[in-house]
Amino acid sequence: MTEAHISRLPWTRPATVAERMAAGKEARERAPRSGLAHLSTTDRQPLAILDEQNALRMQDLVPLRIERMSASPFAFYRGTAAIQAADLGRDEHSGILVASCGDAHVSNFGFFASPQRTLMFDLNDFDEAAWAPWEWDVKRLIASIVIAGQATSREERVVQDAALAAVRTYARSMAANAARSSLRRFYEHFDAESGIAAMDPESQAATRAAIKEAEKRTGDRAARKLTTIGEDGRLTFIERPPTMIHTTAEIEERLHENMRRYVASANVDVRLVLYQYTLCDIALRVVGVGSVGTLCAVIALQDGDGNALILQGKQAQRSVLEQYGGIPQPEEVQRFIAEHGEGGRVVALQRILQAVSDPFLGHLRAFAGDFYVRQFNDMKGGIDMDQLEDAAFHQYAQTCSAVLARAHSQSPNAAEVAGYIGNGRIVGEAILEWAYSYADLSRSDYEAFVAANPPQPDRATEAARAAVKSIG
Repeated sequence: MTEAHISRLPWTRPATVAERMAAGKEARERAPRSGLAHLSTTDRQPLAILDEQNALRMQDLVPLRIERMSASPFAFYRGTAAIQAADLGRDEHSGILVASCGDAHVSNFGFFASPQRTLMFDLNDFDEAAWAPWEWDVKRLIASIVIAGQATSREERVVQDAALAAVRTYARSMAANAARSSLRRFYEHFDAESGIAAMDPESQAATRAAIKEAEKRTGDRAARKLTTIGEDGRLTFIERPPTMIHTTAEIEERLHENMRRYVASANVDVRLVLYQYTLCDIALRVVGVGSVGTLCAVIALQDGDGNALILQGKQAQRSVLEQYGGIPQPEEVQRFIAEHGEGGRVVALQRILQAVSDPFLGHLRAFAGDFYVRQFNDMKGGIDMDQLEDAAFHQYAQTCSAVLARAHSQSPNAAEVAGYIGNGRIVGEAILEWAYSYADLSRSDYEAFVAANPPQPDRATEAARAAVKSIG
């Protein structure tokens, strides 16, 4: 093709970073940054939202979900992404949408292994991921810092400083990311070891302890702990009611077909690996806090020499950002979900938001709904807030906000976010005010939840077995 022909091709220059940041500044006229502090508390029905969610769960496991959410105000907060989405949806927002985690609290950041076996630190839960205003993730993170700080009996000054520093770190990170090219932002990642050098001694000690524990959580270790070898050499899961129960015959009969659907969604190199394994066993496993009652299974595979590979398949439901937050998803996203299901949504957004993702990620549609699949316990680990000294708590809050900013910066609207935020002072004060108000509101919800669900006798094992029988 000649130069003359090339010059006649239709072409529109993409907006520059400066132009996109200017658009973000203009958004302040429509949605003032100080307005991010506003929190509506009227016409709320938080417990009704939980009841609505529970109605769609495995009914015999609902008491276990209630039990786990009743453990503490922070445990309750972990299970209430839907309530917070509904609360956020009632107020004005920036209008600048990014690919969002949907549940970016401090316990949903952690370690996991890259395909190169390097330990990464990143977001690690994407069940609620969807497109939403950038500040919704930030608000969920900052409120979790406040609630976690209060739950660990820290001085008010420590909690406030950590929360405010996290917002400002997010602001600085978004500004720095906006100045980088899209390709450079794509390659940014948080290597667990490389970030330790800049930490204070207390933070280094806490992080190294968490890394050491995460490195122990390999697939081989999981296989040794969770499975046993029969006389025929076959691996089978060891039942540990209520968190591990074998499934029904119907699920087992459909396993081969469902595995074929999953394999078809995986990358071709992963498919070749999976073809060298054979299915051994499947069991239901109870995971998380808010996820209790959704269908989650672990699948054991082994090769001819008995080497194990354990996968986890988890039910994916509609994102709370759309369902309760009321954020319409882009048409392209809607078409993708229509074709690939909610499991496809989770996998796609995980790949966007994480710097490096599990190569075994995949999805399928099965008789019980939409699912996504990943490796089970591939060096996964997190940091326990209870174990952090104040300096380490402060550092961890900033690290999480920097990771969140890297995730948000993958979106085309990243520079608009940076332009809207500016230097972070006004946004920081507004979100900090909102986070403290929301921490109080969430505690009130927690107290109402506990009062409405008094402790019951321990029926967890019987409930789990009844839940298994009800699947079909």
